[in-house]
Amino acid sequence: IDYLRIKPSSVANPRTEGQVDQRSKFSTVLRFLQPMTDFLRVGFKLYANKMTQFNAAMSYNLNNAITGSYPNFMIDYANALVSRGNLVGAFNAAVASSGGLVEFTWDDNSGSGNAQPTDKALLVVYNPEKDESIYDEAGVERTATAQSLGMPASYVGDDVEAFVGFLSEDGKEVANSVYIGSVTVA
Repeated sequence: IDYLRIKPSSVANPRTEGQVDQRSKFSTVLRFLQPMTDFLRVGFKLYANKMTQFNAAMSYNLNNAITGSYPNFMIDYANALVSRGNLVGAFNAAVASSGGLVEFTWDDNSGSGNAQPTDKALLVVYNPEKDESIYDEAGVERTATAQSLGMPASYVGDDVEAFVGFLSEDGKEVANSVYIGSVTVA
């Protein structure tokens, strides 16, 4: 999709309370999603109809993952999605950290609905303190039931947010991500 933008010569609209409120929500979601732009190309590819994958992710999270009130908007991680689709998601997922790794675990639910043993894990670790993400958009197979992501040394002691989803082997199906909690990087 080609886009062309120009800088307006002047902004004709005043900064109304509603506009400031919406712009604050937008910037909160933007801070959350921007560090994982490449990941979202995989995670939201099925919902990018007449828009980019990033815009589809922005739209979903603006409508479903904002909590608080102006000026203290925050991401409600439990309602946020970093991948979206109809593939069966992770079951009994958990997260832990040791030795500079964030360790993801889940139960093998292959055969449940359209879940296949060959589905690849989609893993995201988001560091809200640094506005950075570490992710893997082609992880281990569903049957492996565990995968670790290495964290930079600067993350040690930081609380990070973890999400897991799945991608079918042929790349045509994606599962809704599951927020599995916050963990302190050890």
